[in-house]
This record gives sequence, structure tokens and C-alpha cells, in this order.
Amino acid sequence: MTEHSEGGSLFQALKFGDWATVKEALIAKDIGAVFILAPMAMQLRADGVPIKVVYLGHRDGTAIVVGTDSSIRDFGDLRGKIVAIPSRYANQNLLMHRMMKEWNMPFDSIDLREVPPPEHPTALRSGSIDAYIVGEPFAAMAEVGGFGRVLYHTKDIWEDFISCVLVVRDDLIENERAIVQELVDGIAKSGKWLDEDLEHRMDAAEIAAVHYYQQPAELLKYVLSKPVDRVKYTNLAPLREDFDEIMNLAVEIGVLARPIAFEEYTDDSFVRPLDELDWDMDRLARDPGDGRGGRQ
Repeated sequence: MTEHSEGGSLFQALKFGDWATVKEALIAKDIGAVFILAPMAMQLRADGVPIKVVYLGHRDGTAIVVGTDSSIRDFGDLRGKIVAIPSRYANQNLLMHRMMKEWNMPFDSIDLREVPPPEHPTALRSGSIDAYIVGEPFAAMAEVGGFGRVLYHTKDIWEDFISCVLVVRDDLIENERAIVQELVDGIAKSGKWLDEDLEHRMDAAEIAAVHYYQQPAELLKYVLSKPVDRVKYTNLAPLREDFDEIMNLAVEIGVLARPIAFEEYTDDSFVRPLDELDWDMDRLARDPGDGRGGRQ
């Protein structure tokens, strides 16, 4: 949904607590676009759901987390342990299998259990799991809470890791191309702004904490600065080589039933070079509730 103004459109953001609900809302046409797990987007398209990947949400921004006092010091120490993953369709699941291959470990060496992302820190703290792999801010939550430490940032074990992708329904692409372009351009420009200056990230954390995440601003500031490349918001074009690697690994471990061609589920026609996009903060649509620029 959008609300138009002289400065552009305000896109209404809806927060979901689990991936199954996101999938159902997309199929039911309750939403026209959504950030969703990359392998899940492929599977939905293979199942006939009329969607296309048009952009990425970010790069990296995921970590494997263990308890502060855990004896786990490297990936090999996870053998025989219980590790929470967000979903079997998550790239985090694929990363765990990719790492097991690199460490010459059978795929059943680690007990991977699907747990909703918000429950990962609590499960670690209670001792019901030995580790978890999840996107931010839930990875940092254990660090900030003092009961967890990062074993690996994905940026250090799978360069330019992809977690969520922006998918748009085909009917919106066909009938409202200008709106889709505005959405993609807005994400691209926001990402460029975030990666340009640490102060921009701190400012964004204050806004996102209140209006989107409902999490403490200090937690989001930690995510966006410790280290500063923990999550990146540029280089977000969907690239064939990245997605082919994801697809092939998903087929290998049984997440996808069959290979699916890049062109079948991707439309990269909305991607434009960042230097071709204008960026004028004063022209952004305003949220009258807080008087600051942004999308709803």
C-alpha cells in the first residue's frame, strides 16, 4: 500500500513474526512486495506463485552465536551440537551445510532445528540450544545481553552473504512499474546513505527502533557499528552467480525439489547505478507523526 505526497510515496511496512505468515500473506495478495528468504522465493516461484526477485535487502548481517562461556571455538566444535536456524528455507540453513562441506563433516553432524528468529537468544540463554545462526538484530541481542558471543560473522565465512530478497508480485510489476521502481530506488538510495557515514547509521537506528523493530535504539546502533561492516546496504543488485550458488546448494540438500532458472524468478530491470539516482532529503515524503523523512 502507498500514500502519495508531493515528495513521493509512503510505503506501509507490516511486521511479521514468522516466515510462514509472510508466505501466506504473499499468496493471498495481502501484500504486494515483501522481504523474504532467498530460497523461499525460489520455491514459491517453482510452486507457481507469481513473484519475482527485484532487489536485495542487504548483504551480510547474520552471525553464528554461541554462549559466552561455551567451549565452542570453531565450526568443528559444533559437531553433535544443537543449532537453531530461522527456517529450512533460510540461507542460514544453506550456510551451515556449506560450512559442513568445507569442514568435511557429514550433513547430519549438527542437529539443526527450526526456531523463529525472535526466540533464538532466549533459547540460547536457557540452554535448550548450543548455538544459533540468525539475522540481526537477534544475533547481537545475545552479545548486548552479555550471554552470547559471535563465533563467526557471515561476512567472514561467505563473502557478501545474502539473506533476504525483495520480491514483488507479477501483477504489480506489470501494472504499477513506476511504484516498483520508486520502491527499489528508495531502498538503493537509503542503502547508499547508510553506508556513506556512521552518523547516518546512528540516525537510522533511532528511527527504525521506534517505527519498525520495536527494539532498543542502542541494540540497533550496536548492530550498525560493531563492526561497521557487520551489515552492508550497497551492492544489492541480484546477481546470477550468487543466486545460482544458492539454488544449487538448496537442490543438493533437498530444500528445492528441482533447479530453477535465474530468469524464472528474477527481474533485475529495476536496478539502476547508484550515481544515477538523485538524493535530496528535503524531497522525501514526511511522516507527520515524527516530522522526519522515511517510508511507512
